[in-house]
Amino acid sequence: MRNTTLCYIEKDNSYLMLHRIKKKNDENEGKYVGIGGHFLENESPYECILREAREETGLEITPVYRGIVTFVSDKYECEQMHLFTASSFEGKLCECDEGVITWVDKSTLDAIPMWEGDRIFFDLLNKRSDFFSLKLEYVGNTLVSYSIDGVKIK
Repeated sequence: MRNTTLCYIEKDNSYLMLHRIKKKNDENEGKYVGIGGHFLENESPYECILREAREETGLEITPVYRGIVTFVSDKYECEQMHLFTASSFEGKLCECDEGVITWVDKSTLDAIPMWEGDRIFFDLLNKRSDFFSLKLEYVGNTLVSYSIDGVKIK
């Protein structure tokens, strides 16, 4: 199982998101995702998200650890994703070679292409302030079941 990080940087009721349209053979192609990526050897979740935010956006962030998202798939490698938000940051946005960095108003999230499971953790981020665990199970690109804090919902 691979370890990754993901962060949603917040400002003025918007999230900074990456529209994945530049990278070849991208499992996220065409979708909007947060900032983040794979752990380097010996990195902690915090070290990884600080590095990834700097590399992908040029920003120095103050991340808040919000949850763990476990992705299980018959098509992609299983993943343990460490989910962060950040409302405090410094620096100037730069271009990213994986996609287009853009501010997305929270009220328009339902209208943009993203993974179905991402919509679930957005809901959790907005409704809960405590740390949570979310498990998402996909067949192909279709979400077939999910559990929150060990309780199966679908």
